[in-house]
Amino acid sequence: MTGSAPNDSQADRTNWLERILAPFQRGTPPAPRTATGFYTDTTVCIGCKACEVACKQWNQLPSDGFEWTGKSYDNTGELSATSWRHVKFVEQLVDTELPQDTAIVEPLEAGTVPDLPGRWLMMSDVCKHCATAPCEQACPTGSLLQNEFENIYLQSDICNGCSYCIAACPFGVITRATFDGHAHKCTLCYDRQRDDLTPACAKACPTESIQFGPIDELRERARERVSELQSLGINDAYLYGDEASENYSQLNSFYLLIDEPSAYGLPDNPVNPWLFMKGDYLRSGLTGFIAIAMLLIILWLEG
Repeated sequence: MTGSAPNDSQADRTNWLERILAPFQRGTPPAPRTATGFYTDTTVCIGCKACEVACKQWNQLPSDGFEWTGKSYDNTGELSATSWRHVKFVEQLVDTELPQDTAIVEPLEAGTVPDLPGRWLMMSDVCKHCATAPCEQACPTGSLLQNEFENIYLQSDICNGCSYCIAACPFGVITRATFDGHAHKCTLCYDRQRDDLTPACAKACPTESIQFGPIDELRERARERVSELQSLGINDAYLYGDEASENYSQLNSFYLLIDEPSAYGLPDNPVNPWLFMKGDYLRSGLTGFIAIAMLLIILWLEG
């Protein structure tokens, strides 16, 4: 036979080399696309939970059970590995002697009969898909990444269950599932977006409280809505997360609120722990350097 075809041993060596190097290689990322996100107008949320149901149905998430929490009509409790949407019900009493937009008191306790007029604050909560996400920065396996839509996508199949992302997120979004020990959260319906479809929760929302689209368009629309509400006398209306603060980035899933963030269970001033890591690294390095120097001095003194 003629020719220069490699023999079997050479082919085997090539295959083994490829198999060894493959886990360390990255594929070609998809081309960037228009950044998308959620804008949630809490003033028109009616608490119907259609978003919760649609999210669970599309993503085939298991039921959280049918336990009655006793907290208004909230039977989900919080965001979790099996609940990627959570509709919050906040019952408040209003002191009628003060202006309506400032007279908010503590939330009504479960089972208490109010003597004063009140209101419900309702909000469909979800992953904030932060422009600079602490969970992504903390992930040691690359399970969390920012995809071509600038959403934070979690690849649960390569999650090692270390929980670093859980500790890093100031919003309490991520938890580990009991059925596999891996972290799970909202993907902003990445599979639907790739097919130019609206995420299931926004598609199901009957009042358009949850709006999906290009993030720049959503921010402009939300600012117009705030101006509209303020012109109607709702002076407490404002946007949460539409702009970066000193300690945190913009949110690609942001909210229109009419009370303090803490009333909705959101941090008033979220902080990215990564901002303080440089000092931690410096202190750790300096401590290590001093320890090594002292050890060398001791060894030198003892000959």
